[in-house]
Amino acid sequence: MAARPAILAFFDEPTFTVTYLVADPASGTAAVIDPVLDFDPASGRISTGSVDAVLAAAAEQGWQIAMILETHAHADHLSAAKLIAARTGAWIGIGARIDEVQRTFAPMFGADDLLPAAGDFDRLLSDGEIVALGGLAIEVLHTPGHTPACASYRIGDAVFIGDTLFMPDYGTARADFPGGDAHALYRSIRRLLALPEETRLFLCHDYKAPGRDNLAWETTVGEQRRANVHVHDGVDEAAFVAMRQARDATLAPPRLLLPSIQVNIRAGRLPPADPHGLRALRLPLRAGDEGAATLLS
Repeated sequence: MAARPAILAFFDEPTFTVTYLVADPASGTAAVIDPVLDFDPASGRISTGSVDAVLAAAAEQGWQIAMILETHAHADHLSAAKLIAARTGAWIGIGARIDEVQRTFAPMFGADDLLPAAGDFDRLLSDGEIVALGGLAIEVLHTPGHTPACASYRIGDAVFIGDTLFMPDYGTARADFPGGDAHALYRSIRRLLALPEETRLFLCHDYKAPGRDNLAWETTVGEQRRANVHVHDGVDEAAFVAMRQARDATLAPPRLLLPSIQVNIRAGRLPPADPHGLRALRLPLRAGDEGAATLLS
């Protein structure tokens, strides 16, 4: 039987995000996956309640946080990776293709301060790479589609899959962000669903599908293959892509898209301060109609 890591989940209700604290019980070595920095867009206020809860839980368990793993550059919450790294000395890792995401978004936000070769992240993780978590092994799985740099992390019988899949009653991630690809997403999903049926899948979000009262973020390969409303067994690539593209065309941008991306391509580092000491997020303006276009000309 595959080893079972110890797993604690922390749900952030404002962003519907799940952060995981994952440890090797024997050594007490731990990883944080997809940490949330609390952010109020109305006031611009950032706070650390979510991070404090994760660090307090690690201390209570006697676990030492050695690494922070991002499944991708999220579009729905700000990453707290830099904050946790500063407090613990842990390193920050993400899928190796994060440089593609940075090249797409850096010009939009004037992010000229990005370090060369995606150096804001300590480690760029390649498909098939093995990372030690104490006595456990983390296998990196490249699972693009939602973004080009999406990675899943397989630890024993558990896989942390980011936004690739949601609970079976909610379906799958969107694939319409720059660099997203519904064909690639389908293939990534089928790769995950080729794992043993008892493999546990841990999701980055839960939005509670209509008719379900409880939050849930753990499922299995078998459950997804039988019941995922978008991609259960028998759904072929062409049908999935047609569904995904039609659905994506109806979706509004995530509420925190613009703040999130410009922080997350920096591995959770805030933009540099201006000469007055102010750190600010950019809000690029786009014309909503022909009349507004004259303002931007």
